[in-house]
Amino acid sequence: MLDRQVLSKTAILACGLMMFATPTFAEDKTLSLLKEVLAGDHRSDANKARDQYRHPLETLTFLGIKPDMTVVEISPGGGWYTEVLAPFLKDKGQFYAAGADPKSSIPYFQGAAKKFKTKMQSNNVYSNVKIVPFAPPQKTEIAPAGSADRVLTFRNIHNWMDAGTTDDVYAAMYKALKPGGILGVVEHRGNPNTPQDPKAGSGYVNQDVAIAQAEKAGFKLVETSEVNANAKDDKNHPKGVWTLPPRLKLEKQDKTKYLAIGESDRFTLKFVKPAK
Repeated sequence: MLDRQVLSKTAILACGLMMFATPTFAEDKTLSLLKEVLAGDHRSDANKARDQYRHPLETLTFLGIKPDMTVVEISPGGGWYTEVLAPFLKDKGQFYAAGADPKSSIPYFQGAAKKFKTKMQSNNVYSNVKIVPFAPPQKTEIAPAGSADRVLTFRNIHNWMDAGTTDDVYAAMYKALKPGGILGVVEHRGNPNTPQDPKAGSGYVNQDVAIAQAEKAGFKLVETSEVNANAKDDKNHPKGVWTLPPRLKLEKQDKTKYLAIGESDRFTLKFVKPAK
């Protein structure tokens, strides 16, 4: 018979190995699900082609997204990231899309809201998406207070700066997050040697400016990532960031040149709402 002490030590070791193995298994399952969603038929070939620039797998992994989380996406636009987040969270999590207000007095936002709703009704993968009208400073309730594990925003800061609603948006994101919740930010990165245009007319935002905006709202910077960096982008283009793909605002002029650069250089930031 084996010594009880040996058995006890063996049991403790086995439990310890299980504790270390479980997170790895969970992480593998998360990665597998993300990869499955990214390869899904609900995504167009054009959107899939942009994965090489937007790095959704690496970005969402960096931000610690899990399928059982409550996640808010701010200003989802045409829904590029929604195509990934909605089916990923469909079965176990909750996804809020805080987008354009259909009751806006501005035709552009009316149209954007209608188009997004139509997209959400086009496929069952979006059946659990909760669309929330977001029009700061009037409408800023993006999710129940303190309910979100993650709030994410992709390439939107320049729009808030142009509209003068930056503080309102950050306050809304802070309110929606749980204490200890994470804010993930991706934005076109400006030249740090160039003073920031308060209106961000070129579409570029200096990284230190974005960090200061979030910290002003109470967030703490946790980590930065270069996953969406592009050293080929010198940030000096006739039509700002929209000179580059996918917009290519110069149309055929120097198209080959800008396609060779690729999409913009972007910073990726992870902030936390401090636990109380």
